[in-house]
Amino acid sequence: MDHDLIDAWMRPAAAALVAVLVAAVAARMLRPVLTRLTAFSPVASAVVVRSLRPLQWLLPLVALQLVWQGVPDDLRGIGPLRHLNGVLLIAALTWLAARAVRGVADGVIALHPADVADNLRARRVQTQTRVLARIAASTVLVAGLAFILMTFPRARQLGTSILASAGVAGLVVGLAARSVFSNLLAGLQIALAQPIRIDDVLIVEGEWGRVEEISATYVVLRIWDERRLIIPLQWFIEHPFQNWTRREAAMLGTVMLWVDYSLPVEAVRQEAQRQCEALPLWDKRVCVVQVTETSERCMQVRVLVSAANSGDAFDLRCALREGLVQFIHREYPGALPRVRTELHSPTIATKDKLAEDTAPRDPAAPGIDVPAAASPTP
Repeated sequence: MDHDLIDAWMRPAAAALVAVLVAAVAARMLRPVLTRLTAFSPVASAVVVRSLRPLQWLLPLVALQLVWQGVPDDLRGIGPLRHLNGVLLIAALTWLAARAVRGVADGVIALHPADVADNLRARRVQTQTRVLARIAASTVLVAGLAFILMTFPRARQLGTSILASAGVAGLVVGLAARSVFSNLLAGLQIALAQPIRIDDVLIVEGEWGRVEEISATYVVLRIWDERRLIIPLQWFIEHPFQNWTRREAAMLGTVMLWVDYSLPVEAVRQEAQRQCEALPLWDKRVCVVQVTETSERCMQVRVLVSAANSGDAFDLRCALREGLVQFIHREYPGALPRVRTELHSPTIATKDKLAEDTAPRDPAAPGIDVPAAASPTP
């Protein structure tokens, strides 16, 4: 009996071995052909690169499936073998589809590089591509798993039982997966509406950073000090946040100076213009000096400048602040913030005394102005 079974399996086994060898050779020969045929298209080339490894498994499995279909049905063990080969074939097809989706995403991203000066459109395309590719790959994996389960008769019966109690099961699953589905829907909304994109500059929870990664469920924000802030996608739908590069990267920055009333504002205005023109960080759009606040001790001067992006704006503000402080200290040291006080004993105010107090004084006379120990806070 065993000898008869072995003899019956000899021809199918030999045919299967030949089919696997032919499929393996075909897969190896197909690689340079596909590479050359798709060299003209970055998208097609990326799909081929991603699909080569799954093809090495898919072609032999297809050849084996053809061989097993030609074997008589009454051969012992052929049924489970066909089922196993079918499951592996579905898994290989799912793998190939997921890799092809990733290849399309890689090709589209390669066509829109973000390492250019004006990368707004490239960042928009990259964001949409990455998010949609992850959603498509997840859908392919779920579909492949569903097809595999459908090949098992008991799994189909289990599915029927689950559908019979769909009311309770659906409620439980919906409550358990609410956050997962909400993040997936938020990812789809972000991919279409694009409130954020890859490399956007955001202010989230008081933190300044750039969008480093957008996954199917969360966003990675790279903080300026190299920390990473992980934020669920749903958070961006439910909370307000600042996007400094939504339309363009150009920014306005302010430099606030607290100075004495004796400082000539026009001199500061000219010096600020001179320093801006000497700094390559300035984009030559805005350089405005205005008095924006006054108090009983000093006045606040605001210098408004523009730069090409937020990083240049920060460096420009720091350089301009340092230069203006040095200018005031060098040219108008008496215009630094001061605290005024009376050093003589109080007397009864009379007409002669008021006339004496309001009379012009010698600027070199002591006891008039006393420099403050520290600049008052605004």
